[in-house]
Amino acid sequence: MSRELLPGCTGVLALADGTILQGVGVGAAGEAVGEVCFNTAMTGYQEILTDPSYMAQIVAFTFPHIGNVGTNVMDIEQMSGSAETAARGAIFRDLPTAPANWRADSDLATWMTRRGVVGLAGVDTRALTRSIREHGMPHGVIAHNPEGKFDLDALVAKAKAWAGLVGLDLAKDATCLQPFVYDEGLWSWEEGYAKAAAKPKYEVVVVDYGVKRNILRALTSVGARATVVPASTSAEDILARKPDGILLSNGPGDPAATGEYAVPEIRKLVESGTPVFGICLGHQMLSLALGAKTVKMDQGHHGANHPVKDLTTGKVEIVSMNHGFTVDRASLPEPVTETHVSLFDGTNAGIALKDRPVFSVQHHPEASPGPTDSLYLFERFAGFMDGKK
Repeated sequence: MSRELLPGCTGVLALADGTILQGVGVGAAGEAVGEVCFNTAMTGYQEILTDPSYMAQIVAFTFPHIGNVGTNVMDIEQMSGSAETAARGAIFRDLPTAPANWRADSDLATWMTRRGVVGLAGVDTRALTRSIREHGMPHGVIAHNPEGKFDLDALVAKAKAWAGLVGLDLAKDATCLQPFVYDEGLWSWEEGYAKAAAKPKYEVVVVDYGVKRNILRALTSVGARATVVPASTSAEDILARKPDGILLSNGPGDPAATGEYAVPEIRKLVESGTPVFGICLGHQMLSLALGAKTVKMDQGHHGANHPVKDLTTGKVEIVSMNHGFTVDRASLPEPVTETHVSLFDGTNAGIALKDRPVFSVQHHPEASPGPTDSLYLFERFAGFMDGKK
């Protein structure tokens, strides 16, 4: 971790503590500042890099070989398609490999260049991961210069000066600007992404804090028409649409910061008696609305191999996680009950109200980290909407 530039270095990661990682730049030239986290998934790198929940973060992949399936226009998770509302940078052990998949329309490095995502390869990601596990997620600047020219002291100073995610409302930037209806269903072999039913069974309003496309696809696949509305939409405007259910989406940033304007509206939605389902940031803000507290995590949960136990059924699911804040389980008040718990560290992973059709989970039930263990939660949501009808 030398402060002297090595021959052939075209990319660096400068951390706030002065550490410099050197390697080969990948993707867009330039620099980006953010919180450095690691992700343990072996697949799904395009979905990870386009997940709005990674906004203002730089993702280090623990799996060394990234890029073998290339990228395509169909698997982008964010709605806007802009790198500004997703991961700011990516760190790899090896240079991204050439694509070898029939669905690919671009290699990873070219795709990152087009999107403006700064990448760094050829570094010891195991050492970086160990450092994050021991000391927490650092602030850093990732930089790529094809000519190998870097002002390391300036990059470290920029990393030190970055304020971080605590107190940062990013949902206002990740959300849509106006309401729209999403009509695509889940993907299946040969058929591709399904189309919505001509006559939907449910009307669901999705409050967009940075929603992933696959959440909307999962809703459509259980018979819902998903109407997506901006994060700042009032409860009165949401309820005026006469929804059968309301989904509070995932998203980036500090839930307490977004909650400044979202929590009062969420309380009104809960009081209306309409079924409410929260995911990730939506789970955290629902918890805040019900009287619980959220706290910043040292290393967060980022990966596709996280075991979570559903306390209502006793079953263990392997799920996808992506969050740097968590609900303080000790702060859960009555009549809130804990429904899911992480088996990695015992943190809260789900709640429900005992007296209303309101529930939420910390993980991403729409994701497919191998199995589709958590898709049943959309069926559970549909069951609540059936009960309300």
